[in-house]
Amino acid sequence: MEYYYRRLRDLREDHDLYQKDVAEFLGIHPVQYLKYEKGQREIPVHLLVRLAEFYKTSTDYLLGRTNDPKPPEDLP
Repeated sequence: MEYYYRRLRDLREDHDLYQKDVAEFLGIHPVQYLKYEKGQREIPVHLLVRLAEFYKTSTDYLLGRTNDPKPPEDLP
């Protein structure tokens, strides 16, 4: 799980977003999001789920448990 913050950054950059954009979507302060992305703070589960939905991926991908960014078929 120590690499999740790299995936957060990579996904954000792949979508041409700024940290402030993602922070605004999550309803948190940009500095707080910056700490998640730098690995200085653990990201809460509810925010992790929102990010997975936002990027249309799975929490397992965000956490580095799989390298397949596609979510399982049975998810809404």
